[in-house]
Amino acid sequence: MSRSETHSCGKRPLQRPLVPPRLRPGDTIGIAAPASPFDSEQFNLGVGLLETAGFKVLVPQNLFLKNGYLAGTDSQRAELFMNLVTDPVVKAILCARGGYGSMRILPLIDYGCIREKPKVVVGYSDVTALLTALYSRCGLVTFHGPVVAGLPGLDEQSLAALMSAIAGPATVDISAPQGETVCPGSGTGPVLAGNLTTLCHLIGTPYMPPTQGHLLLLEDRGEAPYRVDRMLSQLRLAGCLETIAGLAFGSFDDCGQPYELSRIFADHFSDRRFPVLTGLDVGHGKRNLTIPIGIKATLDADRRRLTYHHPATTE
Repeated sequence: MSRSETHSCGKRPLQRPLVPPRLRPGDTIGIAAPASPFDSEQFNLGVGLLETAGFKVLVPQNLFLKNGYLAGTDSQRAELFMNLVTDPVVKAILCARGGYGSMRILPLIDYGCIREKPKVVVGYSDVTALLTALYSRCGLVTFHGPVVAGLPGLDEQSLAALMSAIAGPATVDISAPQGETVCPGSGTGPVLAGNLTTLCHLIGTPYMPPTQGHLLLLEDRGEAPYRVDRMLSQLRLAGCLETIAGLAFGSFDDCGQPYELSRIFADHFSDRRFPVLTGLDVGHGKRNLTIPIGIKATLDADRRRLTYHHPATTE
């Protein structure tokens, strides 16, 4: 591992993977709001979808707080999350929305408590910061997947993939039939998935895990092509791409024209020694498939497929 990667992409050795218990019909899902406020109508529809799927839903009283562009103060949002962690009735935690603010609560999380009480935690976008910190500091296998207020806008396959990942025994296996093989080959390693912007903001903090040997999966939304280019350059210059096992891209909605992104990806990665694939249905698109973080998988860029080796939950 290079000096730059050791410094910028995680000094702290990773904990042994901590796989959370699988959800069962009738279990209670608690809702957290680590970032921004959310649309109550869409949120209620999302809660209804979870209940229809056979789960009870716990909506904490402080979930609807507002503090400017945040869903309450940092201490309130962190306390709400930790209350769900320690509540023995709650078997999984889904986030209401992304937005902004998850990074601010990272120093307030009791990671030791989470190691003792591992639970399914699901979110994406800004919640990448929380998922990544839980993986880095606890080894907890987390889930890059839909937020509650976003569920009504997704297709049926997205909800089915979420339920399969957190409540089923099957391994995750997704393909990108419309994707592009930027660099051929295959690679195997634990998956580190998240929002490109948020992961870049974690570089140099104690919450960024080492990327060595990982399959990195990136997505984003609403970033101009030059900003995507700049953030990929930041990952490269920080050493975060030197020793990864493979790289995949999810959705990049509203990030310029497809040909612009294809050119950027080719400029950065066409001559790499690891496989690079675009077009996975992960992120801010109409389909947002759930991806476990911290579980070993194989990325086959030639077959355009990401295949996990075993389930992301335990009996």
